[in-house]
Amino acid sequence: MADFPFDIVGFDLDGTLLETHRDLGAAVNHALALGGFAPVPVEHAQDLIGGGAKIMLQRAIDDQGGLPDEEFRPLYKAMLAYYGAHNAVHTRPYPGAETALDYLAARGVKLAVVTNKFESFAVHILDQLGLAARFGAVIGGDTLGPGRAKPAPDPLHEMIARLGGGRAVFIGDSSYDVMAARAANVPVIAAAYGYCDEPAAELGADAVIDSFSQLIPALEALTMPLRNPPG
Repeated sequence: MADFPFDIVGFDLDGTLLETHRDLGAAVNHALALGGFAPVPVEHAQDLIGGGAKIMLQRAIDDQGGLPDEEFRPLYKAMLAYYGAHNAVHTRPYPGAETALDYLAARGVKLAVVTNKFESFAVHILDQLGLAARFGAVIGGDTLGPGRAKPAPDPLHEMIARLGGGRAVFIGDSSYDVMAARAANVPVIAAAYGYCDEPAAELGADAVIDSFSQLIPALEALTMPLRNPPG
Protein backbone atom coordinates (compact mmCIF):
# COMPACT_ATOMS: atom_id res chain seq x y z
CA MET A 1 0.00 0.00 0.00
CA ALA A 2 1.14 3.51 -0.77
CA ASP A 3 1.42 4.64 2.85
CA PHE A 4 3.78 1.83 3.92
CA PRO A 5 7.45 2.86 3.77
CA PHE A 6 8.67 -0.19 1.80
CA ASP A 7 7.61 -2.29 -1.17
CA ILE A 8 10.04 -5.12 -0.37
CA VAL A 9 11.13 -6.55 2.97
CA GLY A 10 13.99 -9.05 2.94
CA PHE A 11 14.98 -11.33 5.80
CA ASP A 12 18.11 -13.20 6.68
CA LEU A 13 17.22 -16.76 7.71
CA ASP A 14 19.36 -18.09 10.59
CA GLY A 15 18.91 -15.97 13.69
CA THR A 16 16.52 -13.53 12.04
CA LEU A 17 13.50 -15.35 10.67
CA LEU A 18 14.20 -18.81 12.11
CA GLU A 19 15.81 -20.19 15.23
CA THR A 20 18.08 -22.79 13.64
CA HIS A 21 21.04 -23.32 15.97
CA ARG A 22 19.90 -26.68 17.38
CA ASP A 23 19.76 -28.36 13.98
CA LEU A 24 22.96 -26.65 12.83
CA GLY A 25 24.67 -27.68 16.05
CA ALA A 26 23.60 -31.29 15.58
CA ALA A 27 25.09 -31.29 12.06
CA VAL A 28 28.34 -29.78 13.31
CA ASN A 29 28.56 -32.36 16.08
CA HIS A 30 27.93 -35.16 13.61
CA ALA A 31 30.93 -34.03 11.58
CA LEU A 32 33.06 -33.42 14.67
CA ALA A 33 32.37 -36.94 15.91
CA LEU A 34 33.42 -38.41 12.56
CA GLY A 35 36.68 -36.46 12.82
CA GLY A 36 37.37 -37.52 16.40
CA PHE A 37 36.68 -34.10 17.87
CA ALA A 38 34.70 -33.26 20.99
CA PRO A 39 31.12 -32.05 20.43
CA VAL A 40 30.18 -28.43 20.96
CA PRO A 41 27.36 -27.59 23.39
CA VAL A 42 24.15 -26.91 21.49
CA GLU A 43 23.93 -23.35 22.80
CA HIS A 44 27.54 -22.73 21.72
CA ALA A 45 26.42 -23.35 18.15
CA GLN A 46 24.86 -19.88 18.22
CA ASP A 47 28.35 -18.38 18.47
CA LEU A 48 29.55 -20.29 15.39
CA ILE A 49 26.78 -19.22 13.00
CA GLY A 50 27.57 -16.63 10.36
CA GLY A 51 28.97 -16.79 6.86
CA GLY A 52 27.57 -20.21 5.98
CA ALA A 53 27.95 -23.83 7.04
CA LYS A 54 31.57 -24.19 5.94
CA ILE A 55 32.75 -21.32 8.12
CA MET A 56 30.65 -22.64 10.99
CA LEU A 57 32.34 -26.05 10.91
CA GLN A 58 35.75 -24.49 10.32
CA ARG A 59 35.38 -22.39 13.47
CA ALA A 60 34.39 -25.43 15.54
CA ILE A 61 37.39 -27.42 14.28
CA ASP A 62 39.82 -24.53 14.58
CA ASP A 63 38.80 -24.19 18.24
CA GLN A 64 40.15 -27.73 18.70
CA GLY A 65 43.41 -27.41 16.81
CA GLY A 66 42.29 -27.35 13.17
CA LEU A 67 42.71 -29.75 10.25
CA PRO A 68 44.45 -29.68 6.88
CA ASP A 69 42.13 -28.98 3.94
CA GLU A 70 42.23 -32.53 2.64
CA GLU A 71 40.94 -33.83 5.98
CA PHE A 72 38.46 -31.01 6.48
CA ARG A 73 36.66 -31.48 3.15
CA PRO A 74 35.15 -34.94 3.85
CA LEU A 75 33.89 -33.75 7.25
CA TYR A 76 32.29 -30.72 5.62
CA LYS A 77 30.57 -32.96 3.07
CA ALA A 78 29.36 -35.23 5.87
CA MET A 79 27.98 -32.21 7.74
CA LEU A 80 26.08 -31.05 4.66
CA ALA A 81 24.62 -34.50 4.06
CA TYR A 82 23.48 -34.79 7.67
CA TYR A 83 22.02 -31.29 7.71
CA GLY A 84 20.21 -31.89 4.45
CA ALA A 85 18.39 -34.79 6.08
CA HIS A 86 17.81 -33.17 9.49
CA ASN A 87 17.48 -29.43 8.93
CA ALA A 88 13.99 -28.83 10.31
CA VAL A 89 13.87 -31.12 13.33
CA HIS A 90 14.05 -28.34 15.92
CA THR A 91 14.09 -25.27 13.67
CA ARG A 92 11.14 -22.93 14.16
CA PRO A 93 10.14 -19.35 13.30
CA TYR A 94 10.84 -16.87 16.05
CA PRO A 95 7.79 -15.91 18.14
CA GLY A 96 5.76 -13.30 16.31
CA ALA A 97 7.42 -13.95 12.93
CA GLU A 98 4.35 -15.30 11.18
CA THR A 99 2.16 -12.53 12.55
CA ALA A 100 4.58 -9.94 11.16
CA LEU A 101 4.70 -11.72 7.79
CA ASP A 102 0.90 -11.77 7.67
CA TYR A 103 0.76 -8.05 8.38
CA LEU A 104 3.30 -7.22 5.68
CA ALA A 105 1.56 -9.40 3.11
CA ALA A 106 -1.77 -7.75 3.92
CA ARG A 107 -0.15 -4.38 3.21
CA GLY A 108 0.93 -5.61 -0.21
CA VAL A 109 4.60 -5.85 0.73
CA LYS A 110 6.69 -8.38 -1.22
CA LEU A 111 8.79 -10.68 0.96
CA ALA A 112 12.14 -12.35 0.37
CA VAL A 113 14.74 -14.46 2.15
CA VAL A 114 18.41 -13.70 1.54
CA THR A 115 20.71 -16.10 3.37
CA ASN A 116 24.25 -17.47 3.15
CA LYS A 117 22.78 -20.95 3.58
CA PHE A 118 22.61 -23.01 0.38
CA GLU A 119 19.48 -22.07 -1.53
CA SER A 120 18.28 -25.69 -1.65
CA PHE A 121 18.52 -25.98 2.15
CA ALA A 122 16.71 -22.68 2.69
CA VAL A 123 13.87 -23.63 0.34
CA HIS A 124 13.59 -27.10 1.88
CA ILE A 125 13.41 -25.73 5.43
CA LEU A 126 10.85 -23.07 4.54
CA ASP A 127 8.78 -25.67 2.74
CA GLN A 128 8.83 -28.06 5.71
CA LEU A 129 7.73 -25.24 7.99
CA GLY A 130 4.92 -24.22 5.64
CA LEU A 131 6.49 -20.82 4.97
CA ALA A 132 7.85 -21.14 1.43
CA ALA A 133 4.78 -19.74 -0.32
CA ARG A 134 5.09 -16.47 1.62
CA PHE A 135 8.28 -15.45 -0.16
CA GLY A 136 8.56 -14.20 -3.72
CA ALA A 137 12.31 -14.83 -3.74
CA VAL A 138 14.68 -17.09 -1.80
CA ILE A 139 18.33 -16.32 -2.49
CA GLY A 140 21.04 -18.49 -0.97
CA GLY A 141 24.76 -18.18 -0.56
CA ASP A 142 25.30 -20.28 -3.69
CA THR A 143 22.54 -18.76 -5.84
CA LEU A 144 24.68 -16.21 -7.66
CA GLY A 145 27.98 -18.08 -7.70
CA PRO A 146 31.31 -17.79 -5.84
CA GLY A 147 32.13 -14.50 -4.16
CA ARG A 148 28.63 -13.08 -4.48
CA ALA A 149 27.10 -14.03 -1.13
CA LYS A 150 26.71 -11.58 1.77
CA PRO A 151 28.54 -9.34 2.68
CA ALA A 152 28.59 -8.61 -1.05
CA PRO A 153 25.61 -6.49 -2.15
CA ASP A 154 24.75 -8.81 -5.06
CA PRO A 155 22.06 -10.90 -3.27
CA LEU A 156 20.17 -7.78 -2.24
CA HIS A 157 20.36 -6.33 -5.74
CA GLU A 158 19.03 -9.68 -6.99
CA MET A 159 16.23 -9.62 -4.41
CA ILE A 160 15.07 -6.21 -5.60
CA ALA A 161 15.29 -7.21 -9.26
CA ARG A 162 13.35 -10.45 -8.75
CA LEU A 163 10.58 -8.67 -6.87
CA GLY A 164 10.12 -5.98 -9.49
CA GLY A 165 12.01 -3.10 -7.93
CA GLY A 166 10.88 -0.57 -5.38
CA ARG A 167 11.74 0.59 -1.90
CA ALA A 168 13.49 -2.24 -0.07
CA VAL A 169 14.69 -2.85 3.47
CA PHE A 170 16.62 -5.77 4.96
CA ILE A 171 16.48 -7.41 8.39
CA GLY A 172 19.45 -9.41 9.65
CA ASP A 173 21.42 -10.33 12.74
CA SER A 174 25.06 -10.12 11.69
CA SER A 175 27.78 -7.87 10.34
CA TYR A 176 27.43 -9.77 7.03
CA ASP A 177 23.84 -8.56 6.77
CA VAL A 178 24.60 -4.95 7.62
CA MET A 179 27.60 -4.79 5.29
CA ALA A 180 25.60 -6.27 2.42
CA ALA A 181 22.76 -3.81 2.98
CA ARG A 182 25.10 -0.84 3.22
CA ALA A 183 26.89 -1.88 0.03
CA ALA A 184 23.53 -2.29 -1.72
CA ASN A 185 22.33 1.10 -0.43
CA VAL A 186 19.43 -0.56 1.38
CA PRO A 187 18.23 0.39 4.90
CA VAL A 188 18.84 -2.35 7.45
CA ILE A 189 17.38 -3.38 10.79
CA ALA A 190 19.42 -5.50 13.21
CA ALA A 191 17.73 -8.39 15.03
CA ALA A 192 19.26 -8.29 18.51
CA TYR A 193 17.50 -11.54 19.47
CA GLY A 194 19.49 -13.47 16.84
CA TYR A 195 23.01 -14.87 16.51
CA CYS A 196 24.79 -11.51 16.39
CA ASP A 197 28.55 -11.73 15.78
CA GLU A 198 28.89 -8.27 17.35
CA PRO A 199 26.65 -6.43 19.83
CA ALA A 200 23.55 -5.49 17.86
CA ALA A 201 23.84 -1.82 18.79
CA GLU A 202 27.36 -1.77 17.30
CA LEU A 203 26.48 -3.35 13.94
CA GLY A 204 25.69 0.03 12.41
CA ALA A 205 22.10 -0.73 11.44
CA ASP A 206 19.45 1.94 11.00
CA ALA A 207 17.38 0.41 13.82
CA VAL A 208 17.64 -2.45 16.30
CA ILE A 209 14.78 -4.71 17.42
CA ASP A 210 14.68 -7.12 20.35
CA SER A 211 11.75 -9.19 19.06
CA PHE A 212 9.45 -9.54 16.07
CA SER A 213 6.81 -7.54 17.92
CA GLN A 214 9.01 -4.48 17.33
CA LEU A 215 9.52 -5.03 13.60
CA ILE A 216 6.49 -3.27 12.14
CA PRO A 217 6.88 -0.15 14.31
CA ALA A 218 10.59 -0.06 13.40
CA LEU A 219 9.80 -0.29 9.69
CA GLU A 220 7.17 2.42 9.93
CA ALA A 221 9.58 4.67 11.83
CA LEU A 222 12.27 4.54 9.15
CA THR A 223 11.85 7.95 7.53
CA MET A 224 15.33 8.19 5.99
CA PRO A 225 15.69 9.35 2.40
CA LEU A 226 14.92 6.70 -0.21
CA ARG A 227 18.08 4.66 -0.73
CA ASN A 228 17.02 2.49 -3.63
CA PRO A 229 14.50 4.20 -5.92
CA PRO A 230 11.98 2.14 -7.89
CA GLY A 231 13.19 0.55 -11.10
